[in-house]
Order: sequence, then structure tokens, then C-alpha cells
Amino acid sequence: MRFEPAAASAALPRLREAERACADLARREAKNFYWGFIALPRDRRNAIYALYGFAREVDDEVDGPRGGAEAGLAEQRRRLRACLAGDRRDPVMVVLGRAVERYRIPAAELEALIDGVEMDLRQRRYQSWAELQSYCRLVASTVGRMCVRIFGFEDSAALERADELGLALQLTNVLRDVAEDAAMDRLYLPADELRQFGVAEGDLLGGQPGPGWEPFVRYQTVRARGLFASGLRVCNYIPFSSGACVRTMAGIYRQILDRIEADPRRPLRERISLSTKGKLRVVAESWLRA
Repeated sequence: MRFEPAAASAALPRLREAERACADLARREAKNFYWGFIALPRDRRNAIYALYGFAREVDDEVDGPRGGAEAGLAEQRRRLRACLAGDRRDPVMVVLGRAVERYRIPAAELEALIDGVEMDLRQRRYQSWAELQSYCRLVASTVGRMCVRIFGFEDSAALERADELGLALQLTNVLRDVAEDAAMDRLYLPADELRQFGVAEGDLLGGQPGPGWEPFVRYQTVRARGLFASGLRVCNYIPFSSGACVRTMAGIYRQILDRIEADPRRPLRERISLSTKGKLRVVAESWLRA
């Protein structure tokens, strides 16, 4: 969008106010990702805040206390399409619309995120890793691709690595949130692999899986580590500050994965998280590595 000088002057305060609202939302809700966001230059950081805000609002239509389910997701699609057409009536859409134009984010990737969240309304079990992977690519890898577009890249290999890193982050989420998901009668775990390790669905839903649970979880952590190792190669294709952002977010999740691997039953008892001190340590290490 191009503004005439007078229009640009009038639009700037509205943009700045919208950016502050998106930043406040990310600071309040993105308890892990926010620590990576702060490494970015201002314009890229604001774009990421808006992308996070949109993803959060879409997810809340299914998992939030006031979510509208099918009707809510339909409204999010309408709102997104209006934004892409230039009709931006709330802070997230004001900043996201500018980011879409500036960083050439494809509409199809934003729509794919809604498609992934919509799967939660009709699918509660996944029969194989291939099936679960398809879901993870929609809700996580697509977001990773959009982030890479905001970070800046020249080699399309960056998008492929972002896909893998998204899978690693989402698989870690699945292992961390297994009890919370089970309480909603959802199992984001490959059913064929659960059977392979002798883990009965009923026992897992009841919070008391048998002795096969530990080897099953360690099998998944090995998979996640391989995806982290490959996905973090995205840092070879993006700017320095963006690499620090990615390493921070991945570093926090890798530490969560470490804790799950050390005690596979811990996610059945509590939600694992890092302290503020622990997150600051990851930030410092990420800058040193970058």
C-alpha cells in the first residue's frame, strides 16, 4: 500500500498504537516465543508479534474459553480476507496486513494455519507419524515459513529447514501437553507407535500408561532431536539477529524436551516450563552461538 504524505502522517499514529497492542499481546501470551522475538529488529519484531497474535486468535476459536468453533473460524477467514483486501479494523490486522505486503507472505500460508486449527474440530486421533506430521505442518511448519519470510532469506532451503523446525517444536508441544490434551479426549500421538510400545489408549487417557510409556517417549524425543538438528540449519540462511531469535525459541523447547526425556511421566503430572532465569540463560547462549 502506498500513502500520500498527508495520509502517511495520519496513518502513522494508528500503526504505532496497533504495534503496541500486538506487542502487549505477545508479551502476555507468548511465554516461550516472546524471548526469541525480542532479538529481532523493530519492524521484523512487530511483524512477528502480529503473526503470533493472529495465530493465537485463530487457535482460541477452538481451544479458548469463548471460542466460536466452526463459526469462529469462519469469521477468522472472513477477517483475514478482508485484511488482505485492505480492510483492517483491529490492531492485529493493521500490523499483519502491513507485514504481508512488506514481506510477501502468501495468503495460502495464512489460510493453511486456519485449516490446521480446523482439524481439531473433526480429528482427535492420528494413526501414524505421517498423519500427525500433516497436521503439524499446517499448524506449526506453516508458521515457521511465514517467520522466515519476515526474517529475510535468499535460498529456498530456508523454507525447508523451517518446516522441520516447526515439526520439532510441535512434537515437543505434543509431548509436553499430553495430559491437557487427553483431558479433552485428544491424542496427538501416532496410534501405531503407541501399540508398538504396548501403550493402551485407555490407560494413557486415564493418566496411567504402562511400562511401555518410557521407551515410547524416548523414541519420540530422538525423532524431535533429529528434527531440531536439521531445522536449526535455517540459521545458515537468515540474518544474524533472526538466527538469535530462532536459537532462543528452539533452545527453550529443547530444554523442555530434555526434561521430558529425563522423566517421561512428568508431563502426566504437570506442565513443564522454564523459569525466567532459565530463559534468560538460553537468550544469552543463543546470542553467543549466533
